[in-house]
Amino acid sequence: MGAVGSRPAVNMSSAQAKFVKDTIANNKVAIFSKTYCPYCTMAKEQFRKIDVEPTVVELDGNPEANAIQAILGEITGATTVPRVFIDGKFVGGGTDIKRMYDQGTLQKHFQ
Repeated sequence: MGAVGSRPAVNMSSAQAKFVKDTIANNKVAIFSKTYCPYCTMAKEQFRKIDVEPTVVELDGNPEANAIQAILGEITGATTVPRVFIDGKFVGGGTDIKRMYDQGTLQKHFQ
């Protein structure tokens, strides 16, 4: 038996890992999301307010969703969505992006 809260090993050389890494590296803003998630909607709304079109990967209905979320867990320390990246760096989830918008720091990434 594994330790409580332990995750299975994640193959960071897999096609899914390459997809995640490429999506993060090749887009100014990348959001890994689920369509029904209110925190995901909150994050996407902040970018809409500043007229920035993020690259959004909707995981619900994606047959690779579990693998992608496990990879995001390795990269960011959590598997919850949204996982938001700006300029290749993980910047947080829905409440983090809302806070950044409210404080004016989100907008500074796009000036």
